[in-house]
Amino acid sequence: MSDHTETDATAQLPPEGTDSKPGTQGHDQPVPEAYASFMRQGWGDRELDLPAHPVTAWTARRRARLAETFPGERLVVPAGTFKVRSNDTDYRFRPDTAHTYLCGNQTSDAVLVVEDGESVLYARPRSSRDTDEFFRDRQYGELWVGRRPSLHEISSSLGLTVRHLDELPGRLRSSAKTRVLRGVDASVDAEVPADEGRDQDFARVLSEMRLVKDEWELRELTEACDITTLGFTDSVREWDNVLKYGERWVEGTFFRRARAMGNDIGYDSIVGGGKHATTLHWIENSGPIIPGELVLLDMGVEGRNLYTADVTRTLPVDGTFTALQRDLYSLVLGAQQAGIDAVRPGVGFLEPHNAAMAVIAQGLGDLGLLPCSVEEALSPDSRVYARWTLHSTSHMLGMDVHDCAQASRDTYHEGDLQAGMALTVEPGLYFQEDDLLVPEELRGIGIRIEDDIVVTADGCTNLSASLPREADAIEEWMGALRA
Repeated sequence: MSDHTETDATAQLPPEGTDSKPGTQGHDQPVPEAYASFMRQGWGDRELDLPAHPVTAWTARRRARLAETFPGERLVVPAGTFKVRSNDTDYRFRPDTAHTYLCGNQTSDAVLVVEDGESVLYARPRSSRDTDEFFRDRQYGELWVGRRPSLHEISSSLGLTVRHLDELPGRLRSSAKTRVLRGVDASVDAEVPADEGRDQDFARVLSEMRLVKDEWELRELTEACDITTLGFTDSVREWDNVLKYGERWVEGTFFRRARAMGNDIGYDSIVGGGKHATTLHWIENSGPIIPGELVLLDMGVEGRNLYTADVTRTLPVDGTFTALQRDLYSLVLGAQQAGIDAVRPGVGFLEPHNAAMAVIAQGLGDLGLLPCSVEEALSPDSRVYARWTLHSTSHMLGMDVHDCAQASRDTYHEGDLQAGMALTVEPGLYFQEDDLLVPEELRGIGIRIEDDIVVTADGCTNLSASLPREADAIEEWMGALRA
């Protein structure tokens, strides 16, 4: 199929002498007609060599399952579009999770429509030479941002019927009963009157479909964990620069590995040296790494197909734990192991959390910090132990770091674990620097240990087990890498 048949009528470029995008004043030169006419001539045609995507068989089954859940209805799942970072610069595009889960597409602005057993992807193709988009548009122009695949190329790769995005409004305006994944693409939201109940139910189903991972997904998660281990290893291997430049060096080092072997980081890396480790989502990463302290590293690689790892290790900056640090670390490690041991099919999702918190509460009691008995502290009506642990021990993991977020509470938080589910186990202890209820020597210490666990038929598997967890193993690992 020639790309010249795919004229992008949505690209309404401004007239001669004006800017191609708001915010580019002072950058774009005038475009005389002679220049524009000359630019439209003399271009050859070429096809991208896009192989069949290995996920196509899995996505076809997912779409069939979705259609069976809503028979006789039109289901609309957008990929989303660019988001402004500052003025005329956008963030790197990352498609909506549900969209890519159902079809594998990662191009911007596309919309998947599933109806009557048929799936059609409406996509924005490569820039046509019939308009000036390809050399003038800073957001979509091929000479500015690179070549997008043609409709034919997308179709061949994903095994889907693909039509021009311009045809979508006509499809959406017909009278079929329609559900839309809202909040992803404002232009799609505007085309179909909202039905809050029906659309929220649609989002719920899309989340719950992803609770149990198939074989493809588990391979992708395993790869993300393996690359994440390499990123942690890179960071320790460069420890001299970490000591020199601080938290930023770890962030940058890990990001390099994520981009080299994956798509990106799965979330903003948390590099908390010293007291910064007591801030759960410390992503500023601007502080020093000081000998004698601990550093908490919560980092995960997002793979090329958007599945992300989520791993945390707390390391002694000197390479060796002090006696106090080792005692506290061992308490958190014991809690994590209790949580991992609780992961198996048929138990409640909250059981790993409850098992880990029982260990944490007992440890806090042994330290003399609880204002009541351990049993009273663990009561749902008390939970005073949470002053020093704050967060839940687990969340689902997949294409989103906090995956399946729209699933119903009955199915997720209050549901049972099933083989194929992937979740984190990540207890922590956090003693704030200004907490007057703890001894001074504990203040400013934060410890979290996190691994990515898959529920199996008879228990569980730790996908991130290749990264040392035990205190002795961490010291040996750091020593070998630094040597």
